[in-house]
Amino acid sequence: MSNNTYKSAGVDKEEGYKTVDKIKAAVADTHNANVLNNLGSFGAFYDISGYKNPVLVSGTDGVGTKLKIALDTRQYSSIGIDCFAMCANDILCHGAQPLFFLDYLACGKLDADVAAEIVLGMVKACKDNYCALIGGETAEMPGMYQVGDYDVAGFCVGVVEKDKIIDGSKIVDGQKIVALPSSGFHSNGFSLVRKVFTDFQEIFNEKPLYETLLVPTKLYYQSVHRLMKEIELKGIAHITGGGLIENVPRIIPNGLCAKIDTYKIKIPEIMLELEKRGNIDRMEMYGTFNMGVGMVVVVAEEDVQTVLRLLDDAYVIGEIVKGENKIELVN
Repeated sequence: MSNNTYKSAGVDKEEGYKTVDKIKAAVADTHNANVLNNLGSFGAFYDISGYKNPVLVSGTDGVGTKLKIALDTRQYSSIGIDCFAMCANDILCHGAQPLFFLDYLACGKLDADVAAEIVLGMVKACKDNYCALIGGETAEMPGMYQVGDYDVAGFCVGVVEKDKIIDGSKIVDGQKIVALPSSGFHSNGFSLVRKVFTDFQEIFNEKPLYETLLVPTKLYYQSVHRLMKEIELKGIAHITGGGLIENVPRIIPNGLCAKIDTYKIKIPEIMLELEKRGNIDRMEMYGTFNMGVGMVVVVAEEDVQTVLRLLDDAYVIGEIVKGENKIELVN
């Protein structure tokens, strides 16, 4: 009789069961009446009745190499938030209400405590966005990943009425560009961050550097939907990989240009430190990081004061002008 078992090959099913036990109640707490089944089914069901002409909007993303800092410092609580936020913030750009989220967690050897801490971060983020975590997959793959290695990705589906879709088509000359501050690097550019900052334990602003680097990606659902209840948002851009330079043009119609006054942008101290230590050109910074602007909204000039009243941390950084380049950074 062979002594070969799945466990002898490096896959511990019992650890997977422990993970489910640790997260099951918290995951169920994100569910609402639209969720039609429970954790453990082959597929997840979500009822989208009640809409006149619903359009589903989806987004998928991962955490990137920010995950490496979390693994090296054994700080896992923010990673699930990052994973959810990168997906949900993207679909928010079209005015979508997030409905449900699924996660994928891969590793070399599963540790139930680590996996649960990551998923519980997703739970926290889902609840902030009134979104249901309705499924996921945990894959233990010895030989593909080293012991201690994890990779995390997610998939979010939202809904918006067809006549309410925000796609930038209503952007015109004279409208204003308003910045919604980021919480830090979010989840982009960390390959360069890790090249410049090599000691995550060093003290920066009176605390270990990793605490600043691992601040989770900001969730913008509450802020943006507060605005949507009172004014029409002409365009929304999530400032992720490629920074303002690559993301803002995605919503600008042909023949127009987003003229951004960079001297108005409130750049976080940690990004200025990275720029200085790495001797990085300022335009390279703007083409890699969010530079303190996690999201921008384009609004009519007469709506600017409403935005500033509803969001006390928002501020104007530019305007829409005629032009062919779609974005211009003015010093």
